[in-house]
Amino acid sequence: MTRHETFEFDPNGALLRTHLPLPGQSGKVRDVYDLGEHLLIVSTDRISAFDWILPNGIPNKGSILTAMSRFWFDYLQVPHHLISCDVPQQVIDLGIDPAVLQSRIMVVRKAQVVPFECVIRGFIEGSGWAEYQQNGAICGIPLPAGLQQCDRLPEPIFTPATKAETGHDENVSSATMASAIGEERTELLRRLSLQVYTAAADHAASRGILIADTKFEWGVVGDDVILIDEVLTPDSSRFWPKSSYEPGHSQPSFDKQFVREWLSQTSWDRNSPPPTLPADVVRRTGEKYQEALDILT
Repeated sequence: MTRHETFEFDPNGALLRTHLPLPGQSGKVRDVYDLGEHLLIVSTDRISAFDWILPNGIPNKGSILTAMSRFWFDYLQVPHHLISCDVPQQVIDLGIDPAVLQSRIMVVRKAQVVPFECVIRGFIEGSGWAEYQQNGAICGIPLPAGLQQCDRLPEPIFTPATKAETGHDENVSSATMASAIGEERTELLRRLSLQVYTAAADHAASRGILIADTKFEWGVVGDDVILIDEVLTPDSSRFWPKSSYEPGHSQPSFDKQFVREWLSQTSWDRNSPPPTLPADVVRRTGEKYQEALDILT
């Protein structure tokens, strides 16, 4: 299989898709392949917004996400699924160019995925802000009256969400999660998620970044619960510069902000395939991802 057949790139060199001769499936950003005993996760340079995968990518984004996840897996004192970031010999033996995959892959343990996103919010923004404006609570957790957009919460809160195959995840209460997977496991995941968020938020704050919120995915291996998927990246978290933080309005962030803002200014209706991102938006978005990696690690 040739490099051209195995890997799809956009004109700027962003890796959009992989076609390895292995059983696999694709998500919004990652291509996941079955290696038998383990899984191979390939982080591409795809970028999504408003529930659409955009036609062009952000060069090197997948490598940045992998490096950041690898940093956090090493830093956090919690069991996780990462085994190696080296291209396995099993893949090289298929005649695939390892240089394309190097720096953007994770070989991980297989796990039974918990069917809920474990979201921790330290600040109020996004869907949580919208929900609070409607009923003064998030996921059934009542909050003090008079909070402003992006205010720091009195303490971080656990607000689970369903894992949607397409479209938006849906915020649910802990009781809903407990009815599906049991009260004991829900409480364990709440405690673990808060523990991981607190450790990460303390580190990030010492480097000048506020982690406003983040979502964790957990898996079960035997009797063990382990942290899986990506962790604490700009794709799964809101990172705000601490120096310019000011509640009462939206904050600048180290993520897809340039992408969302540009798309919002176009005539795109969000019901048809999205337009191609201009070079300037691609460049500035890539710079923000790289800046977050450099600051945090």
